[in-house]
Amino acid sequence: MSIPSFDLKRNYARVSGEIEEALSRVLASQQFIMGPDVAAFEKEAALYLETPYAVGVASGSDSLLLALMAAGVGPGDEVITTPFSFFATASCITRLGAKLVFADVEPDSYNISMARVKDAITSRTKAFIPVHIFGQLCKIEEIKDTLLDKGITLVEDCAQSFGAHRMYGGRIVRSGGWGGFGGFSFFPTKNLGAYGDAGMVTCFDETDAKKLAGLHLHGSSSSYTHETVGVNSRLDTIQAAILRVRLRHIETWTEERREAARLYELLFAEKGLFGDITPPLETDGNRHTYHQYVVKARGRDDLHKFLEGKGITTRIYYPLPLHLQPCFASAGYKKGDMPVSESLCDEVLALPMFPELRPEEQETVVNAIGEFYRKV
Repeated sequence: MSIPSFDLKRNYARVSGEIEEALSRVLASQQFIMGPDVAAFEKEAALYLETPYAVGVASGSDSLLLALMAAGVGPGDEVITTPFSFFATASCITRLGAKLVFADVEPDSYNISMARVKDAITSRTKAFIPVHIFGQLCKIEEIKDTLLDKGITLVEDCAQSFGAHRMYGGRIVRSGGWGGFGGFSFFPTKNLGAYGDAGMVTCFDETDAKKLAGLHLHGSSSSYTHETVGVNSRLDTIQAAILRVRLRHIETWTEERREAARLYELLFAEKGLFGDITPPLETDGNRHTYHQYVVKARGRDDLHKFLEGKGITTRIYYPLPLHLQPCFASAGYKKGDMPVSESLCDEVLALPMFPELRPEEQETVVNAIGEFYRKV
């Protein structure tokens, strides 16, 4: 049995009729740039996320870049973020000439440590980018007041956490809902994925929303008049129409992911694999959406190769932390500076996870893991 890490074809089969209808509507309109589906998706996504404003953009990478641009980040500023994330989390900072400042992560949730963030704040700190890694929210409540007191802009990297939320003060706070900005990716393999590149920025302030609306259209608020130098980063109408369909199903798909996560843990327990495998921790108060199901695994690299030989696709997120990437050497970090992130990069493995993953496939995965550890 061949088991993929993610299967887009199975998911498409569930919504193909709705998708084809949406595409036909756009094709008939011939409005491919800033068509009505873009504005409709922005409104529907903002309602779901409970944020006042949402601006569709071309990619998740652009969402972070545009948020920092709207916040006025530039040379001489410092921006704090995690070294345990995808490249775009850090590249958006350096592209604006700002200084990269890293803070290490928690060993259990894999999310950035707010205590480490507080230690990293200086008088030059302009923004903070927490990453809700693998579909679980950071503990933003631990630093929210500090950010407000010091005038530091919060830019949530929500690329992996659409639909995730956290209980705080007796209410639900959704991914992208802590104030400031939220940057979302709709890359095809995301929980809410488009059929190409797509992204979105959310915000709470009308002035920020107007800035974003101009910045993503070459810095223009009206034809051929440019108040600032922006970028060309539009969410195209076809992707918006597809996302409108898929948004209607996101809650069902999220619960299916959560059910698959529970089954993995039960199967690990049945096989006596705790100790060899450490399942992901769902932090108290969180609704984890399991964009990836990432475990710590003893002998990770050998297990990865063994499962590949069995036809089971697993992935390593991330083999090299951001503070050790060659292109960020000028930030001044060295091996040993972020010990938890460095350790995770040697230990973690993403097992197959998607809404249509079958229980018998999960059993096959866990049986193969059990076979590996009996051979070690």
